[in-house]
Amino acid sequence: MNILLTNDDGMDAPGLAAFYEAITAVVGSDANVTVVAPDRGRSECGHSVTTGRSLVIHQHRAGWYCVDGTPVDCVRAATSTLMPCVDLVLSGINAGANLGIDLLVSGTFAAAREAALQGIPALAASHYRHPDVPKTWDHVGCWLAPTLKEFFAQFANGRLTGSEHLWNLNLPAVAPDGPIPDCVECRVDSHPMIRTGQLVSSERESAQKLTMSSEFHGRPRDAGTDVDRCFAGHITLTRMTPRIV
Repeated sequence: MNILLTNDDGMDAPGLAAFYEAITAVVGSDANVTVVAPDRGRSECGHSVTTGRSLVIHQHRAGWYCVDGTPVDCVRAATSTLMPCVDLVLSGINAGANLGIDLLVSGTFAAAREAALQGIPALAASHYRHPDVPKTWDHVGCWLAPTLKEFFAQFANGRLTGSEHLWNLNLPAVAPDGPIPDCVECRVDSHPMIRTGQLVSSERESAQKLTMSSEFHGRPRDAGTDVDRCFAGHITLTRMTPRIV
């Protein structure tokens, strides 16, 4: 089993290292895990790609490659050239939730979606963060293990070939030293974020500067959706199709 691991926070992100450890702890020697990740943070780039120039790729260490492009560029570089025999793609762990309409701008989710569009089963993993909860990573292996085992088992049994071979997983912002949160399956919330803007003028500039802000933790949501359940302390899982038509 050949697994591609990528992210949108960059090669040096602690979430990438934590995801690699979680994956290898589950698969052991039964899989080959290759990392192809951006050379720096590319958060909120959505499904953007690099055109008009060549991508520059450096081997970070054995089996780890960094690309001066977007997460989708990384998936395309891997599946076309670096490791054309990819069985599964995992993306993350993103430092921050990717829930609801955030999926439209998430580079983490876009990498998984690109793989799924190519017919490769994919899973995107993110970790909701809250100012009142420590932003640690040591616990994620235990929290992710049951879902990763199910994902790999379904692939081995040939059950990831249908329309719902794209999974989006979010870990909640709860105390890492407490009980492991339960995992619930739910749909993606469709509420738009409520944003406010403030224009600031400068005597030395002819233009105005617009600052946009929103209340992420208090965002509107429907009961039972991914935003609602993750904010309530659950691991959330959504299985979906990557296609828009």
